[in-house]
Amino acid sequence: MATTDPIEDVPIGGDMIRLGQFLKFAGLLDSGGNAKEVIIDGYVAVNGEVDRRRGRQLHDGDLVTFEGRTVRVRP
Repeated sequence: MATTDPIEDVPIGGDMIRLGQFLKFAGLLDSGGNAKEVIIDGYVAVNGEVDRRRGRQLHDGDLVTFEGRTVRVRP
């Protein structure tokens, strides 16, 4: 039986944040440079679909997955 890791809510303190910023803010990556690389290389999914735009705007409820960890955007 497969186990599912819990989804962590990450409050962003506003209505919107860009994908590259969110990866760093949520602690999924250490730097913006790393975020740019993993996004462009297709290692990040937003709401279950790979998104290669680091400027992608994320809003309340969006799910971001990287290396098996999923976090949810919260205002």
